[in-house]
Amino acid sequence: MSKSGPEYLKMKSVDMADNNTERIAELFPNVITETEDENGVLQKGIDFDLLRQELSDEVVEGRKERYEFTWVGKKQSIVEGNLPIQKTLRPCIEDSKDWENTNNIYIEGDNLDALKLLQESYLNSVKMIYIDPPYNTGNDFIYNDNFTMDADVYDEESGAVDEYGDRMIKNNKDRGRYHSDWCSMLYPRLKLAHNLLKEDGVIFVSIDDNEVHNLRKMMDEVFGEDNFVAIFPWHKRTAKSDVPFGTSQDYEWILVYGKSNQFIACIEGGTRQYFETEDLPNKPWRVHDLTTQRSAGERPNSFFDLINPKNGKRYPANPNRVWAVTKDTFSEYYKNNKIVFPEDYDFINNLNPVFRYFMEDDKEKAGKMFGYIPVSTHFPEDIGMTQNGTRDLRSLFENRIFAFPKPVSIIGFLIKIVSAFEKDGIILDFFSGSATTAHAAMKLNSEDGGGRRFIMVQLPEPCDEKSEAYKAGFKNISEIGKERIRRAGEQIRQEVEAENKQTTLDGELKKVPDIGFRVFTIDDTNMKDVYYSARESSQETIEGLVDNVKEDRKDADLLYQVLIDWGLPLDLKHEMEKIKVKDGTFTLHIIDTDALIACFDANIPTEVMEQIAGKKPLRAVFRDGSFENSHNKINIDWIFKTIAPDTKLRVI
Repeated sequence: MSKSGPEYLKMKSVDMADNNTERIAELFPNVITETEDENGVLQKGIDFDLLRQELSDEVVEGRKERYEFTWVGKKQSIVEGNLPIQKTLRPCIEDSKDWENTNNIYIEGDNLDALKLLQESYLNSVKMIYIDPPYNTGNDFIYNDNFTMDADVYDEESGAVDEYGDRMIKNNKDRGRYHSDWCSMLYPRLKLAHNLLKEDGVIFVSIDDNEVHNLRKMMDEVFGEDNFVAIFPWHKRTAKSDVPFGTSQDYEWILVYGKSNQFIACIEGGTRQYFETEDLPNKPWRVHDLTTQRSAGERPNSFFDLINPKNGKRYPANPNRVWAVTKDTFSEYYKNNKIVFPEDYDFINNLNPVFRYFMEDDKEKAGKMFGYIPVSTHFPEDIGMTQNGTRDLRSLFENRIFAFPKPVSIIGFLIKIVSAFEKDGIILDFFSGSATTAHAAMKLNSEDGGGRRFIMVQLPEPCDEKSEAYKAGFKNISEIGKERIRRAGEQIRQEVEAENKQTTLDGELKKVPDIGFRVFTIDDTNMKDVYYSARESSQETIEGLVDNVKEDRKDADLLYQVLIDWGLPLDLKHEMEKIKVKDGTFTLHIIDTDALIACFDANIPTEVMEQIAGKKPLRAVFRDGSFENSHNKINIDWIFKTIAPDTKLRVI
C-alpha cells in the first residue's frame, strides 16, 4: 500500500523474460547491467559474455562450436514466448455447463495466449498434458504467430521470401520456411507448458513421421534429455495398398517426457510403491513381480501353468520367462493371501500375476507413497485406432463432423497410466480439437470414481463451408469441442444412471462425475490504454477521466482478469452477496469463501468497506472508480489496516 492508496494490479500476463532475469540475478548479481530500450529508457539487462564466463572454468573468447538444434526464427520465437500480453479471459456463462459447480475449463482462443494467461494461476499445477498438434504434413494449418519473421529478414538469413496469410496459414512443403515455421510455432508453447507441469507431471505429444525427429530435439531441449521417458508407437490403421512406393504409414508416435526425474522414478519403480485395498487397509503391501527372466531349462521347477483358484483362469507357462516361484511356493503364498491376479484389482489389469510384499513396521512411511503402473511401449491390442475415434464421435453425432479424431480409449489409457492411484489432478490439452481428452477424462472418472479435472484450449478455427460439420451447424472447431463435451457428459450420466438401476439394494451406487465446464474466451484486456500508460502520464493528463475500464465489460470480466493477475485458479467457487445500505445496494463477488472479495460498484461508502474488511478476506480488490476522490482511496487503506491488516488490498 502507498500513501496515495492501495496498489494497482498489473492486469497483464507475466513477463517471463523479467522473471528469468530475476532468477539469474539471484545467482549471479554481477552479470546484471542496464540497457536502453527502443525509446531510450533504461532497463535491467544481462551481460551474457560475463555470464558465459561465470559458467566456465576456462577463459571464454568468442563462440565455440557446439551441439545444438536451431532453425531460422528460433531466437525470435523465444522472445515472443516470453513477452507479456495485455489480454484476458472473459467468462461465457451462457455457453458453459453447470458453471457454479464444475471444476473443468474450456478456453476458446490462441493457445499461446492461453498458456501465457495460465502461467501464474497454474504454475507447477498440471499433472498431465496431452497434445495432438498439427503434424506438418504439407496440408496442415499452423498458427501464423506474430513472431514470424519479416520477409526481408528471412530473405537475409535463408534466401527465401514468403507472404503471410491469415491467423492460420497452410504450411505447404514448398514454403521456404516449412520446417522453421512449424518449429517456431510449437517451441514457445512447449516452454510455457513445461512451466505448468507439476514436478511429477508428464507430457504426451502425438506426432507422425514428418516432424518426429524435430519434435524429439525440441523436447530434449525444453524438458531435458534425462527426462525423456519413451516413444510409444500407435497402430492407427490397418495397411492400405494405394499408397506411394507401396509403403503404408500405419503408425504414429507419442513422445513422453517427465517434468523432472520424479516422474521417471515413479514409472521405473525407483521408489517402493505401496498399496491399500479393502481387505488390507493402511497400505501395508507392495507389488513384487511374479515372473523372472530365467528360462525353463534354468529353472524347471518354476515352469508350470499357473491357475487362479477363484475362477479357474489359466496363465500359461512361458519357456523364456518362468515364474519366480516354484509350484509349492505358489500354493503357500496363495494360502497366506499373498498372490494377486490381474482380475483381483483394476489397477493391475495389465500385469502378470504378482505377489504382495508385506511391510510390517513401515506403515507410516508407506502411507505417504504412491503407486505406479508398469507399462510397455507396445500398446494393448484393444487400445483403438483412428476408426475407433470416428465411432466415438458417431455415437454422439450423426455425421462425421471431425476428421481423424483420436479414440477415447487411447487417451484414457494414457491418463490412467499417470493417475491410476492419485485419481485427481489437472489434465491439460491445448490443441484440444474435438475434445477427445475431455471426453476420456470424464469417462475414466465415471469408471473409477476419480476427480480428474480438465483444461481444454482450442482456437475457433472456421469449418470449411463444404464440410459435414458446417452443414450440421458448427461454424468452427471450438463449437464442435464444446458440444462434444456436453453430449459425452450426458451419455456418461445416462450410463451411470442405467448401471445404478441394476444395482441391488446392498450394492453401492456410482456417482455421476463432473460433466460440466466453464467456458472462457480470450479477448483484449478489459482496461483502457490509459490504465497502462498512467504511470508515464501527469496527473493533469489523466484528470477528468471517468473510468479506466472499457465500456462493454461486465463485473464478471473484471473478476476473472483479477483472478488471472493474482494467480488464482479459474475453477474456484464464485458467490455473490448483496449489501444494502442507505446509499444503495452493492454487490460483493466472493471467491472460495475468503480467497478474494471484489466490489466493482461506484462510490462505495465507508460502511460497505468496513463490512468487507470485517470478513477478513486474504485479498480484496476495487475499481479505481469505486472511490469518489483520492481521500476515499486513502481512507480504505486505513480501514483495512485497522480491521483486516493481513488482507492484501489492490485496485484496478
